[in-house]
This record gives sequence, C-alpha cells and structure tokens, in this order.
Amino acid sequence: MRPLILTVDDEPDVISLVRFHLGKAGFDVVSAASGREALDRVADQRPDLILLDLMLPDIDGFGVCEILRRHPVTKSTPVVILTAWATADAKLMGLELGALDYLTKPFSPRELVKRVVTLLALRPAT
Repeated sequence: MRPLILTVDDEPDVISLVRFHLGKAGFDVVSAASGREALDRVADQRPDLILLDLMLPDIDGFGVCEILRRHPVTKSTPVVILTAWATADAKLMGLELGALDYLTKPFSPRELVKRVVTLLALRPAT
C-alpha cells in the first residue's frame, strides 16, 4: 500500500507540483485548500504525513497543527510546514506546535520528496 500524503495549500499550482513529484516518488496525494477542509480530510483518510501551509483561509496552519497535536488519533502524524512565511519566529512557532520540519517556498521538489521519504522512514512501525 502506498503512503498517503495530505497537502494543504490554497494555491492550486503548489498542490499540482507537490502531487506530481510525490506521485512520481510512489506516494498517493490528497489535498485540501483550507484549514477546515484539512481537518475533514484527516478525519476521513488518516494520511501518513501532512504538508501544511500556514496562510490558509478560515483556520491558519498554526491552528490546524495545534488541533492535530491535541487529538489522540493525529498527535503522532508527521507534519511538515510548507509555506512562504520565512521568518525565524514563524519557523520556531511551527516547530513548537509540533511540526517535524519546515520548508519555505519556493522549494526544491527533490528536497521535499527526500524529506518526506526520510520522515516516513523514521516513523515507528505500527
């Protein structure tokens, strides 16, 4: 079974780019364009890893990350923040809220794939 990645971004071009490169690397990819939609997708599909933008309509990425970390089912789901917000404070806040990694846009698709592969390899077997 192929690992399932949820990419959360309100920019269709970013979702298409991520879907293409992760699909080519052997992952299934689903997407959400808002924080609320992301939480619905997580509840329905239980992704193996979440790529999360910070600047989203309705619930921002910080809020989504915080909600995911509080819920027993999703508290250990790896979250990678993928955003244009590149300040040191934003990075620190994302990591403090439980994200395992933080990449800024524009990003290297090869680097993104490598980080996803690495993070999934580090997950404990279930």
